[in-house]
Amino acid sequence: MGSLRRRDVCFEYPADLRAGWHATMPEFACAANAVSLMMPYVEPYVVRAMREALPTLHGALSDDVRGYIAQEAQHHAQHRRFNDLVASQVGGVGAVESLLRRTFEWLWRTRSDRFHLAYAAASEAVAYGAARWVERHHAELFRDADPVVAALYLWHLAEEVEHKNVAYDVYDATYRSRWPLAGAMVVSMVVLAVFAFAGTTVGLWHERRLFHPVAVYRLCRWSLSFILAELPNMFASVLPGHHPTDFTDPTWFELYLIGIEQEQPAPA
Repeated sequence: MGSLRRRDVCFEYPADLRAGWHATMPEFACAANAVSLMMPYVEPYVVRAMREALPTLHGALSDDVRGYIAQEAQHHAQHRRFNDLVASQVGGVGAVESLLRRTFEWLWRTRSDRFHLAYAAASEAVAYGAARWVERHHAELFRDADPVVAALYLWHLAEEVEHKNVAYDVYDATYRSRWPLAGAMVVSMVVLAVFAFAGTTVGLWHERRLFHPVAVYRLCRWSLSFILAELPNMFASVLPGHHPTDFTDPTWFELYLIGIEQEQPAPA
């Protein structure tokens, strides 16, 4: 196995956990929940693409892909558990999930193997951009948040930073052309925007904050901040000669993973 490892975490949520799990900014919980709803659909899609490419890979890259698949399987499982909790409280979540399922089934059925790998690389670039942005704002975003839910998101983002190269390296080893990668990046961003909006709207309706001026202001401010900070980097990711290692990783997440590993029992 390569340098990537599966961390067997399990998040035990309080029995009275609300879908709006942020005490002072429930609109942030709504937006984060919307992203979480995508995970059981995006991640099996990219894992399937990587698994199908695996027989053509060798050496360290093959080992890294196996570690990547193990990590993404954990992300899928943990977000599925959390999403079930959200769905039990928030009407409309089932409709969003149904549309997500059909979207990714359609992409898999109608797109090529090259697109599947390009989408995996693009979605990892988007996730890495999200991690960079959250690292800069995590003190604001997760203050007053439920600590268990905060741990779910921070663990996931930390592992996205850790395996940022893998999907890109698989695509580059197989196809290299930048135009499909650029197209997949656009599709990935559109899918994120559409379903983030849909899931957040459902959550805000449940929290009775759909038209709350403070909630609207905060969501617009966070969205604009993310776009201005990270969208240029995401599109730089599809330029010839780029590699994810060109970006400097936020060290906060590396330290976060070290803390998780120190808390886990040593293998027998």
